[in-house]
Amino acid sequence: MADTPPSLSFDTKFQPATDRPEEVLPGIVRITAGNSGPYTFTGTNSFIIGHDRVAVLDPGPDDAAHRAALLAAIGGRPVDAILLTHTHKDHSAGTPLLREATRAPLWFGGPHRLSRPPHPLEINALARDCDWGLMPDRAFFDGERIEVGGVGLVAIATPGHCANHYSYGVDGTDWLLTGDHIMGWNSTLVAVPDGSMADYLASLEKVIALPYRHYAPAHGGPIAEGPAYARALLAHRLLRNRQIEEAVEGGARRIEQLLDMIYPKLSGRLRMAASLTLKAHVEFLAARGAIRARRTLLGWRLAPA
Repeated sequence: MADTPPSLSFDTKFQPATDRPEEVLPGIVRITAGNSGPYTFTGTNSFIIGHDRVAVLDPGPDDAAHRAALLAAIGGRPVDAILLTHTHKDHSAGTPLLREATRAPLWFGGPHRLSRPPHPLEINALARDCDWGLMPDRAFFDGERIEVGGVGLVAIATPGHCANHYSYGVDGTDWLLTGDHIMGWNSTLVAVPDGSMADYLASLEKVIALPYRHYAPAHGGPIAEGPAYARALLAHRLLRNRQIEEAVEGGARRIEQLLDMIYPKLSGRLRMAASLTLKAHVEFLAARGAIRARRTLLGWRLAPA
């Protein structure tokens, strides 16, 4: 197996004050929901953007305490819009009641959709975690510039984690609000058919080339040297591709065997998440002819190219 790439270090020491506003930069306040867990880390970060008028980015879970914290931070100011990075429920489930309370329009990258059509009998493991019925009042296009509360934003399409994922660049600063695309506490879950490894890798390369140095993700703390960290994430993913190719060359024929070889110490829900991401890597490699992969009723069957 190839060596682990250097310089990818996860920040697991972030300790937010749950449901209390904390300024990230002038005009942007973070409020972390109390939905901590193995997939959400310390909870979902919602952001209040603006000054005399505001917008809310990612209202988070349907949680009364978090909604009360958001409304308290808004403090009666007019809300120009509710924005979403994407429509996984830990980011969007709180939207309907916040929308009702603020009368704000809802803006995001279009209704939830799969990254590709499902295969016959394929199960979408994230189906229950997606807000399928949520419809935007305004859907963004890539590179669209908007202004909310006196703060300019650039909507940047970053599919991969899911098809309608957007990040937001803050005008006049070197800050990027990255949602789940890039997080400092862990690598991002990519699970087909909801997500796409090809899209995720392309979005990483896209973000690395943008003029933003600091990242504020939707889970975990800020990332001080964003492009360097994103390059390390990309190297990590490319290493995983090589590890899978080597494992298949060495005799691995099932996803479970890849799990045992690449993630020997994982168990429980984390093992399931690793399995989902490995399937996304396998699909990426098979589409490029690096390995052969065949779906059967008993799961994927792998072979060298």
